[in-house]
Amino acid sequence: MSILVDKNTRVIVQGITGSEGRFHTEKMIEYGTKVVGGVTPGKGGQEIFGLPVFNTVDRAMAEVQPTASIIFVPPAMAADAIMEAAAGLKLVVCITEGIPVLEMARVWHYLRQRGVILIGPNCPGIITPGQTKLGIMPSPIHLAGSIGVVSRSGTLTYEVVSQLSEVGLGQSTCLGIGGDPVIGQSFVDILKHFQADDQTEAVVLVGEIGGRAEEDAAGYIRAEFSKPVFAFIAGRTAPPGRRMGHAGAIISGKSGKAADKIAALKGAGIHVIEDLGVLGETVKDVLG
Repeated sequence: MSILVDKNTRVIVQGITGSEGRFHTEKMIEYGTKVVGGVTPGKGGQEIFGLPVFNTVDRAMAEVQPTASIIFVPPAMAADAIMEAAAGLKLVVCITEGIPVLEMARVWHYLRQRGVILIGPNCPGIITPGQTKLGIMPSPIHLAGSIGVVSRSGTLTYEVVSQLSEVGLGQSTCLGIGGDPVIGQSFVDILKHFQADDQTEAVVLVGEIGGRAEEDAAGYIRAEFSKPVFAFIAGRTAPPGRRMGHAGAIISGKSGKAADKIAALKGAGIHVIEDLGVLGETVKDVLG
């Protein structure tokens, strides 16, 4: 098993005719992702990589029956692209960075009303190694296995996955939930999927300063999650009030500090790894 995506997931690419969409569509096809078409308004009727391009998601739904969408459109149009996909699909992945917060607040409520799962925005996407990927992550570092990976940071996701694979620990599914203030899925949302997945035996959670997503995850893990969890919190040396990369990674007032997150995670029985360089070896040692 895996969570959310597998070899049967039928994918459309919104923004497939743009440079980013075209480039990553080719990489996804090379990995084995079942891409069935693309959507770019005004360019319906064209083909890319032998795939049909449609003017609307609704038309793609009628012609190629996708089950998920991945979005590579500019920030100004991305919110509308998410809502267009969500009108017919239950899984949407948005790679776009820089969508206005108020626009995402509108999207968030729209998705919740329809039970649609959004991965991102401002994320690397999701991959089930050996089966499919909807995203921009480097494929060769992944290895099929039983460790779930969920992260707020794209780059650190790659580092964690690389270390796990190097010590022989494959991954069930890996995904970045995004680093913006308003995102589709929380750590808790994803942990619930990993809890229900028989293939996933343990989870690595990569958090960062800002917000309280990690504290909420700690509370859920303490109460309901039965599998080993390992965590790393990025930004421990960041000064208060200064934004560190992600829009959501900022300490404001008395909340969002790394020390508070680490304390909450440790209090929930989670293995907190403070030296990222030994994460893979530590997970392997603990799991035996």
